Amino acid sequence: MARTIAISDEVYEMLKKLKLPGESFSDVIKRLIKRGGRLSDIAGSGTITKEGWEELKKLREKRKKLDEERRKMLIEALR
Repeated sequence: MARTIAISDEVYEMLKKLKLPGESFSDVIKRLIKRGGRLSDIAGSGTITKEGWEELKKLREKRKKLDEERRKMLIEALR
């Protein structure tokens, strides 16, 4: 099943540059997600603003805290 998503022109151009011959945009996105990566991979590359970088760092810290809380709850539930 296919879904339609909206992306900015800037993101479209970035994905287009990353697209390999014969690859769909879905394939590009899947490849990038599977590859993972670190926030530092995009720092200084011109793909993110300083404000965007700060927001990503905040979200990452929030996710780490939530993951730790989840781990503690699971460990407690198993006891």
